[in-house]
Amino acid sequence: MGLLSIIKKVKAKERELRVLMVGLDNAGKTTIVKRVNGEPIDEISPTLGFNIKTMTFGAYSLNIWDVGGQKTLRSYWKNYYEATDALIWVVDSADGRRMRDCARELAGVLGEEKLAGASVLIFANKRDIQGAMDVDAMVDALGLKTLVNRHWNIVACSAVTGEGLLEGFDWLVKDCADRIYMFD
Repeated sequence: MGLLSIIKKVKAKERELRVLMVGLDNAGKTTIVKRVNGEPIDEISPTLGFNIKTMTFGAYSLNIWDVGGQKTLRSYWKNYYEATDALIWVVDSADGRRMRDCARELAGVLGEEKLAGASVLIFANKRDIQGAMDVDAMVDALGLKTLVNRHWNIVACSAVTGEGLLEGFDWLVKDCADRIYMFD
């Protein structure tokens, strides 16, 4: 995000955050958005394209862009990077066989210049499934220790039970607010 965008937000006091939610297919992105919004999660089909959900979280309005994670859609992710305040990367912590692909895709996304200033929340989803990786193992597998000059956090969660979701959003909104609305 550029300096002019930050000044505009401070001046306008719009209290609005643009959040991009991406990750591999079947990680639970749409389920997380629906769970946080109190919507039913009984029937969720793969996201083909994107969904936008606006929700209020504390004093902020979050515009969440939930983008499909199928391999054929990943090349389009870059079309959503502009003016992104926060990135939520959702990973299926119970799918160890795809962790290398997940780490590669995450590294590619984090290497994008348009996302350089965005806060990054990694949701280690599906903690309710037996055999799910713990957070320390996920940090290593995703190469998160190498991230420098980047605000990031990883939170273990379950989109099905709701565990960890509010903790993650609390961190994300606070980090963005401290960075973007620092002159309040």
